[in-house]
Amino acid sequence: MATDTTSESVWAHRFTRLTELLAQWQWLWAPAPFTHRGSPWQPRGDEESQWVAALSAELATLDDDDCERLQHEPYRDSPLASWLPVAELQELIGVPAADVVAGSFPQRWAQHVSGRKWQQMVAFAPHVAVPRQGRLVEWCAGKGHLGRLMARWHQQPVVGLEWQSALCRDGQQLADRQQLAVEMVCQDVMQPDVERWLSAQGVVAALHACGDLHVRLIELVRQQGTALTLAPCCYQRTQAERYHPLSSRGQVLSRDLGLGLTREQLALAVQETVTASRGERRKRERGNAWRLGFDELQRELRGCDDYLPVPSLAYGRMPEQFADFCRWAAGQKGVEITGEVDWPHYESRGWQRLCRTNRQELVRHLFRRPLEVWLVLDRVLWLEEAGFEVDLVEFCAAELTPRNLLIKALPRR
Repeated sequence: MATDTTSESVWAHRFTRLTELLAQWQWLWAPAPFTHRGSPWQPRGDEESQWVAALSAELATLDDDDCERLQHEPYRDSPLASWLPVAELQELIGVPAADVVAGSFPQRWAQHVSGRKWQQMVAFAPHVAVPRQGRLVEWCAGKGHLGRLMARWHQQPVVGLEWQSALCRDGQQLADRQQLAVEMVCQDVMQPDVERWLSAQGVVAALHACGDLHVRLIELVRQQGTALTLAPCCYQRTQAERYHPLSSRGQVLSRDLGLGLTREQLALAVQETVTASRGERRKRERGNAWRLGFDELQRELRGCDDYLPVPSLAYGRMPEQFADFCRWAAGQKGVEITGEVDWPHYESRGWQRLCRTNRQELVRHLFRRPLEVWLVLDRVLWLEEAGFEVDLVEFCAAELTPRNLLIKALPRR
């Protein structure tokens, strides 16, 4: 969808409507049910209280199969359509699929790259423009896997910018071994001297650059007039406690409509994940139930009815017994477990609370993709305001990666 005058107004109109809906319903989608023993929602008056009670009753009637389906397909046959603007939200998140670029990617090119990552790169790389004179740069390159693919596909030299020296070294060895014109440069992209790698004749690409890293990239692209292909990710990885819209339109609308986002709320935009296997889902459910069971216990032990966040623990390192998990979590948070504990009781309470939490979370799932699209459109409009022609497409299916939104920006010459 090329951004001529007509399509610019389409993106701007969509951004405006998304801002209105996110602001209107923020009281409902912003609270995290996982951290609340009861209802996470704070109604504003008797009428809203009755509405919340009826919504909660509707959610409680869902069986486990419907609940699991709606976690991954929140808009299809949603029982919440009578309560919330489900159809409009689904329409507003629609982004055109990118044209499939025909070409051959020999399997030997995929050496040293995981299968899913390779498929993402193959879908992404053909949309990167070829520089006429300037550099082709990979931003936050890691080991330069994308850079090596671009060097082969575009038959162009590539500069990979990466701040970790070990990754640069490994990436350079891979490029040299494969006889590719890729130069890995140890460069902190948040430092001022990174500007030397971008120019008005050049092209820069970033696949899943996180938070401040991709915001910094867009800022420099606007200044330098560099062509950009970007799939943004992890908007919550930012130094700022609260989100400050990038575009002028976003700043005005957020101020006028009272939409304010914390760093924690930004994380909702990237909570959708690729569907895991049944075994992995079962382990994740057990881990969540145990966390909630421990939360029930720690509130009583501390005499404080507040959620206590516990560090993440890889499922392969999870203890075999609920009691052992609680002892580990208590040690992490400095909570003393004294006396006899009825472990089955607290584990059961954890599972009961998870059942309720999973249903309450369905409300947030409806706003998960709208928030992500809103954040991406804020970046699109920021580039348009700087005089760029901008395309926004889905470069691959969500089953490959839910972070499948691609911004392609070209400076108007």
